[in-house]
Amino acid sequence: ATAINLAGRDVFEAVQMSVQPKVLDTPPVTAVAKNGIQLITKARVTVRTNINKLVGGAGEETVLARVGEGIVTCIGSAGSHKDVLENPDSISKVVLAKGLDAGTAFEILSIDIADIDVGKNIGAQLQMDQANADKNIAQAKAEERRAMAVATEQEMKARGAEMRAKVIEAEALIPQAMSEAFRSGNIGIMDYYKMKNVQADTQMRESLGGPIDTRKE
Repeated sequence: ATAINLAGRDVFEAVQMSVQPKVLDTPPVTAVAKNGIQLITKARVTVRTNINKLVGGAGEETVLARVGEGIVTCIGSAGSHKDVLENPDSISKVVLAKGLDAGTAFEILSIDIADIDVGKNIGAQLQMDQANADKNIAQAKAEERRAMAVATEQEMKARGAEMRAKVIEAEALIPQAMSEAFRSGNIGIMDYYKMKNVQADTQMRESLGGPIDTRKE
């Protein structure tokens, strides 16, 4: 009794529980079966004090935690939540057979499933989340491709403008070159007129090949 007191246990309660078992209620235990359906379970654990292990043995919280863990494992190994709903006693038997009272101050006499509620369809939710994630990735990649296409188009326009600028710059040098040719005697007046005719023909073909103006005068 002195050792029990020193361990912080109530002697009267310990002796009483060794004679008259106590029922412990687990908090709601949430677990998911293999088919993705969530089950919320409550269990009642009947325990009896083990006087020999009362000193140094784990308390009620440990027992309830172990039982909750056992329930989660058992439901998680079930192929379907329907299997659990149809035979809740199977959970009790499996969990009880695990010897969860080892190292505790109690002996587990029975584990009874008091309530089972069907929760969310976790499997379907995960599939939806994955589908949304895939959609977002696809949209991001499409936006990336679009941005690259726009960038390429702008780059091509910039190159075209650069080439046109070079052409204009080169054309601006023609009069100066012709003037120099006249002064040096490299071309005569007939050569000059032939060149002007070629330029006129080129401009006419370019104007005929351009877009048709449909606006009325």
